[in-house]
Amino acid sequence: MNRLEKTEFVTELRKVANASDILIVTQQKGLTVAESTALRSKVREAGASFKVVKNSLARLALEDTHFSGAIEHLKGPSALSFAKDPVAAAKAVADFAKGNEKFVIIGGVFNQQLLNVNDVKKLAALPSLDELRAKILAVISAPAQKLATVISQPGAGLARVVAAYSRKS
Repeated sequence: MNRLEKTEFVTELRKVANASDILIVTQQKGLTVAESTALRSKVREAGASFKVVKNSLARLALEDTHFSGAIEHLKGPSALSFAKDPVAAAKAVADFAKGNEKFVIIGGVFNQQLLNVNDVKKLAALPSLDELRAKILAVISAPAQKLATVISQPGAGLARVVAAYSRKS
């Protein structure tokens, strides 16, 4: 990478960081191309981005962002995952780490709070935003469904009586 490419990379990484709510720092040592591709697609499906970075460039990019606390996690071969949805990104990374000992979660930053490995795993255990929305919708719609059932019962009962009376005749 020449100086111009490095500057563009740092600028792009800073732009991605400023648009994200969570940063997860990982290390991958010895992943095959197929494993790396699977990881990237899993992270992308979660709505996150995944970048293998040179630590010196990552330090420059994260320096004046709300992820500056993650600079202390940048040791060894690092990769960064950025996302708007913290739970989805944490789930994608944690799920991949469960099945692969070559991929290790180092930590992260969420709401300017430094996260360790256990914090990222706890975040991954939470229901996703879509799951929470579905649960809230079910809770809200359940009383309406019960009310509709109760209201329709007298009419249904009357219809059954009329049908039974018509069968007798």
